[in-house]
Amino acid sequence: MNKSGAIAAVGVLGLLATACGSSTGGGTGGAPAENATFTYGIAGDPGALDPAMAISGITNAALSVAYDYLVNRNADGKIVSGLAEKWDVKPTEVTFTLRKDITCSDGTKVTPSDVAANYTHLLDPATKSPLVGILVPPEMKAKADDAAGTVTLSTPQPFSFILETTANVFIACGQGLKDRSILARQTSGTGPYVLSDMMAGDSYTYTKREGYTWGPGGVTNNEAGMPAKVVVKVVPNEQTAANLLMSGGLTLGMFGGTDRARLEASPAITKRDIPFGNSDLLFNQAKGRPFAGLAVRRAVAQALNLDELAKVASSGKGRPPTSLVMKPGPCTGDTVAGNRPAFDAAAAGAALTEAGWQPGPDGIRVKDGQKLTLTYLYTPSMGPGAQAAAEYIAGEWKKAGVEVKLASATVGKMNETMGSGGDWDVAWVSVGVPLPSQLMGFYSGPAAPKGSNFGGVDNKEYVRLSEDAMKLTGEPACELWNKAESALVKNLDVLPVVENTMLVAGKNATAGNLGYMILPTTIRMTKGS
Repeated sequence: MNKSGAIAAVGVLGLLATACGSSTGGGTGGAPAENATFTYGIAGDPGALDPAMAISGITNAALSVAYDYLVNRNADGKIVSGLAEKWDVKPTEVTFTLRKDITCSDGTKVTPSDVAANYTHLLDPATKSPLVGILVPPEMKAKADDAAGTVTLSTPQPFSFILETTANVFIACGQGLKDRSILARQTSGTGPYVLSDMMAGDSYTYTKREGYTWGPGGVTNNEAGMPAKVVVKVVPNEQTAANLLMSGGLTLGMFGGTDRARLEASPAITKRDIPFGNSDLLFNQAKGRPFAGLAVRRAVAQALNLDELAKVASSGKGRPPTSLVMKPGPCTGDTVAGNRPAFDAAAAGAALTEAGWQPGPDGIRVKDGQKLTLTYLYTPSMGPGAQAAAEYIAGEWKKAGVEVKLASATVGKMNETMGSGGDWDVAWVSVGVPLPSQLMGFYSGPAAPKGSNFGGVDNKEYVRLSEDAMKLTGEPACELWNKAESALVKNLDVLPVVENTMLVAGKNATAGNLGYMILPTTIRMTKGS
């Protein structure tokens, strides 16, 4: 599969982390509250709302209320209906039969041609959509048959997840297809709610539409306890968000920092833990960089007690990483265990010496007159654990004779630096994709700035295994995808550190979610005590 040159939001992509785990606490046993308002807190402003340009979890949180997919994934990762009521899958194409009752938020009928137009727009190089090469294969073509009520998506070569990838692409319709410029500040979708008011940087208010019957698995938006309005509220500070939740200013939020503990202790709060993707170390292997050689990557990995680092990064709430793909993915199995170097400070020092980095007079190693100085790039937007992890890593690597310059940046600046081939050596990242094939855009193909291969990874075994896996489906494909992931970890092209978890906390409200994205038809409001 060819790769897109678009820059994905590596810092906090967080596209899809599936809701799982049981809910406990208050707010679940009351009578349904009718005509209520559900207020959901997100950590940053979503920016432009055009679904063709939305790659960050925060932006998608604002879109998921108003847009649908061709198909959906349930909490077990299984495909269920969406705009399509049935589908026929072949290795190089999938044909969807649309429901006949779908309408856009402006009242117009949604046709297969409308769906095809979404993909044609996405795949037009002039659009420069960051979804291409990550969520949508660049070679994909769309063909509609309005008379038959079908739309067919095809690729020239077999593609393992030709069906599953469509559960990631929001479908616009109506006036938004005629004039895409309006989508930056209003919605034009088939979803259960419509954007009715917005205050950039503060809140986005959605109103329930009538006649919606084509939700995941055929669910409607008229179930008992579903809110009349949904407000997506921008609350950058987690402590503020926790205070708002306790006082009723929010009805649901996601928490991964220090305020998580006090919410977990409150009997008035509904609690649910969900997996939320990995925090990984990505090494810049560009020519002339210290990490261009495996020996130095292995040495700095051996210098870290990864179990201890995982606790520091997640405040003890994380889990051992088992995959590079967010859960639940289509493939099971552990691609991480046994593939990361064990903690061995002595071996780390010996490896650096063997690689030519000799101890210097000030404790920092030197080679050819140059100090072993690394620029460590991270964003505090990944939560307080990102800062704690940075300081821990800098301290441990200093013991091994490595000088670390911490470079804190916004998500945008971090993406700009990595995407332009800028000055960085190692980055703390979270690449949140639900399909193994979507990793290819990050770990193969052209290096930045020509592509999304930010680390300049050149792992021939990974490419071979991935290309072979792409031709298969089901368990045979998964066996190869798992081997491909393992090849990346073994070669330390990426070093998985911890599988993060987030606390989904609510007050008189519950909802399922995929990462930051609320599943709007699962929202249930209850009357307060």
